[in-house]
Parts: sequence; C-alpha cells; structure tokens
Amino acid sequence: MTFAATLLEDRRLSILLVLEQTPGYSTNAYLLQTAIDQIYGHVASADQVKTDIAWLAEQQLVTVAEISRVTLAKLTARGADVAAGRCVVPGVKKRGPHGA
Repeated sequence: MTFAATLLEDRRLSILLVLEQTPGYSTNAYLLQTAIDQIYGHVASADQVKTDIAWLAEQQLVTVAEISRVTLAKLTARGADVAAGRCVVPGVKKRGPHGA
C-alpha cells in the first residue's frame, strides 16, 4: 500500500470519527475540513473532503444533502460501526484499540 492510499484511508476514518462526535451526527463539509485538520492533522482541500464524503456515501457510511450549495454529511449506523471499529470497510482505515 502506498503512503497516499494510507493517508486517504486515515482521512476517511477521521471524517467518520468527527461525525461520531458531532451533535446529531451531522455537519457541513467546511467544518469537517477544519476538524480533520485541527484534530487529526489532515490538511485537505475542500474538493478532497467533498470527494471523501461522496465516496463514504457510496459505501453507505454517511448520507449527503446539498442545501444552498452547502454539503451536509450525516453518519449512518453502518458508518458509526466503522468509526467504533465494530466492522471494516475496505478503503477506510480500521480503528485501532486506542482510537484513530
């Protein structure tokens, strides 16, 4: 596995972990971008975060809504299972026993 692929999988997990901690399990792409940078050290562009959200939605880990050109992501039950380490989805880093 390449470093870029490892980074991508970790960034996707970071998005799920942020959503897991967010009231209502939902937030917008901009706040996700800021949170994964400040909490997990992932410096990602807005396009990268939106692409990750779309990919996570294809895997049924989040749902997506567009409201007035704002992308909202909401964690699904399956996404919560992945964030908690209860199941594994290829393309998302498996959560370790001590967190991310």
